[in-house]
Amino acid sequence: MSQPGRSTYTPGVSSAVTVLEVTGLRRQFGPRVALDSVDLTVLPGSTTVLLGPNGAGKTTLIRCFTGLLHPDSGTVRVCGRTPEAACAEARVGLMPQSTGAWSGIRAGELLEHLAGLHAAPLPLAPLVARLALEPCLRTPYRRLSGGQQQAVNLVGAIVGRPQLVFLDEPTAGMDPRARHTTWDLIGELSGAGVGVLLTTHDMAEAENLGDDVVIIDRGRVRAHGTVTALTAGGTSLESVFLSATSPEASR
Repeated sequence: MSQPGRSTYTPGVSSAVTVLEVTGLRRQFGPRVALDSVDLTVLPGSTTVLLGPNGAGKTTLIRCFTGLLHPDSGTVRVCGRTPEAACAEARVGLMPQSTGAWSGIRAGELLEHLAGLHAAPLPLAPLVARLALEPCLRTPYRRLSGGQQQAVNLVGAIVGRPQLVFLDEPTAGMDPRARHTTWDLIGELSGAGVGVLLTTHDMAEAENLGDDVVIIDRGRVRAHGTVTALTAGGTSLESVFLSATSPEASR
């Protein structure tokens, strides 16, 4: 896992033993089983990486974790609360991979708006400087590059000092320098006691950031453990991923 550098982040206070505890989660859409008996735990100060092919159930999981979807069975507790209560109390930060809702607003105005939703937001200037966003603050969100949009999304996810952050492919579209800056910031989040759950298709990112790795395919957890445990014997994380997932085309 990347080590914290200079700290930009100070989280809210959490007394929860776990920031995410999922037991027996099941969700069906008609005849299709999207999630099947999923168990998952995220601890404060740890980063869990969720790997899986497209259509494996990752997005459905995160929607259940944030209260956007309700499971057919099983339980989800976020900071000791229901997902809806935890989100209403600003205990959760969500970084989507993309969003169309913000397309017309300038990046700086968007960040000011998001910060204004919280009683004690993080100062924006250090985060903006850290992620090299100053030159594009007056640019409409829709005209930003993919990497710049992701940087704006990341600031929006953490500005409210959440105790649990969901990051959906946080470095997609970023150049190598921006990617490493983002990795450092994610390392600082966990170093400050924040629980992080991120999805990625980048195995180097998973190895660099993950305290735990969960591989999901066809709605079920197929492998789970630390990077060291999963790659014991000299196998690569990519090989573990390929062995644990189906070769069928993504749905």
